[in-house]
Amino acid sequence: MNPKLWNKTAPLGRIEDYNKVLPVLEVYRCIQSEGSRFGRPTIAVRTTGCTHRCFFGEGGWCDSWYTSIHPEKGGFTFNDIVKIYDENPHVKEMMLTGGSPTMHPALVNELTHFANERDILITIETEGSHYLETDYPIGLISLSPKFSNSVPVVGAMTPNGSITDEKMVQTHNRLRLNTEAILATMAYHTDYHYKPVWDGTDEGLAEIEDYRQKLNIPKDKTFVMPAGDTRETLIEMYPLVFEMCAEHGYNMTGRDHIIAYDTKRQV
Repeated sequence: MNPKLWNKTAPLGRIEDYNKVLPVLEVYRCIQSEGSRFGRPTIAVRTTGCTHRCFFGEGGWCDSWYTSIHPEKGGFTFNDIVKIYDENPHVKEMMLTGGSPTMHPALVNELTHFANERDILITIETEGSHYLETDYPIGLISLSPKFSNSVPVVGAMTPNGSITDEKMVQTHNRLRLNTEAILATMAYHTDYHYKPVWDGTDEGLAEIEDYRQKLNIPKDKTFVMPAGDTRETLIEMYPLVFEMCAEHGYNMTGRDHIIAYDTKRQV
């Protein structure tokens, strides 16, 4: 076991300077459009930097590629996060997403203190690459392990026109399916759901189900999400996921922010 990935005693630290620019790329009010908290008003806090480089073939690249494959620099402070909640006191949820938020443990830990003070439920969207034992457990782990259908293909063109090489594939696979960290995350934090991406193939479905059984995740905590980074692709995928979930007993989760706004950011 790699101690860098598994250290339950190491302190996560705190954010001391609330005016310091953080690796936070977006802070905005929206509606949660994926998983078990679907339809609820929330504040999205999007970090930049990612352990993965997801590519789903015809399903496209990661829809937040500007935080992962070609990560942009953050531009927000912790005070910016405080300010948006001050301006929206009716919103009692946070969608902490990325990129990979768990790459920034002090920020995640500080957000749990803020959420505890304000009675805010945090949903953290994570691929499960790192386990963080935050001072206050996170309200909901939205767990999206990445299976073989996410591995970038050498020679494919990335969103900014670069060409995928073997180094990108190795980066993607380095922390993919870190099962020990995932199990610890599920055990420590308050609640979780399993939100795998399905590409419409039998092979992809078999991986989703095998991993669900391996981790002993109930079907009622399983929300299968269609692959797709554009409205057009998702409209094609939705009927397939509807029918598959009805047949196999999973929950279906759409990606309705993309249906509503297509490729627009901060929605």
